[in-house]
Amino acid sequence: MSGKNNIAAYDILKPSWYVNQMKGWSFTSYLLLLFGLGVIAGSTVTQPITFIAIMTMLAGMLGFTTTISITNTKPLNGIFGLVSALIYIYVAFTAKNYNDIILQTTYIVLLDIPVLLIPSWATNVDKHIKKLTIKGNLKKTLMNWGLTALFFVVVLGVLYAWEHGYSDSPRPFVDSFAATIGITGALLTTLRFRDTYYFWLAQGIFSIILWGITAYQGGANWTLFLTYILYLFNDLLSFFDKNIAWFHTKTVNS
Repeated sequence: MSGKNNIAAYDILKPSWYVNQMKGWSFTSYLLLLFGLGVIAGSTVTQPITFIAIMTMLAGMLGFTTTISITNTKPLNGIFGLVSALIYIYVAFTAKNYNDIILQTTYIVLLDIPVLLIPSWATNVDKHIKKLTIKGNLKKTLMNWGLTALFFVVVLGVLYAWEHGYSDSPRPFVDSFAATIGITGALLTTLRFRDTYYFWLAQGIFSIILWGITAYQGGANWTLFLTYILYLFNDLLSFFDKNIAWFHTKTVNS
């Protein structure tokens, strides 16, 4: 690793790096962040305060902040994402949503470790956004979507087969389907495809279903259910907020 990268890797441990990454977000994103943190904290204090409840709140706050930063092309992955994912893994294990553990591990590998090792990876994201659909190139478009679909089907098959056949999870299909969508979305985010937000939107919906069922069955509190609703609102920002680059590159970079 070069000296420049060593300096960058050290800088990620400084509070100033996080402050800088939180600058330049859209106004709507800041409002959603404040609203979301309030909802997560409020939902926690209205339920029995236990160790798992506090861990769920911390994971929700860190994870929600990280997802908004990714939406604004200024990722706060790295330490924020790593800590959040590790807590989510613990919560998912206690809830028996085992494929969510694999999903969170995937987030660590694809979204957090690159920032920890090469923080410059998290800069100028808006300059590198691309699409699976290539205008005027049907062959390339079909290949991109075909490979994405193949990856999705293979991952879903593997996750469902192991969780249904070798675990005591009471929700193997919903857990596997939600995890597969998230893993596919994480891969597309790493590759800078804007189409990732179609998967994040779908993953948000299925995560709401997963953690709603889990909470209803007594496997978790309702904080994660509400957190994933907030994630869904964040996903919608990428489509409708013209100050966010994923689908409005010309507007943001003009």
